[in-house]
Amino acid sequence: MKFVGVTACPAGVAHTYMAAKALEKEAKERGHEIFIEKQGSLGIEDELEMNQIDEADAVILAVAVGIEGEERFEGKKVLEVAIGEALKDVKKIFDELESI
Repeated sequence: MKFVGVTACPAGVAHTYMAAKALEKEAKERGHEIFIEKQGSLGIEDELEMNQIDEADAVILAVAVGIEGEERFEGKKVLEVAIGEALKDVKKIFDELESI
């Protein structure tokens, strides 16, 4: 499966990047393709391209704050979780995504 996602925390530093790494690692272990955009104190990093969004089976929003560009995901299956969940129980997130 193919996924895209956005990670964002209030400070936009540690948790944003740690959650992105956790999601990328779990996706790889399960044989999925994933692209994660990080939004934080440095702005938007690794900004998702529309073709990546269009090709994705689902979108993961692991966030603790509002994000820029959420309208890009209209019409897609979106799973929004607390950023802490991506750090504590990433397996549960992918179990849910795989059942969508």
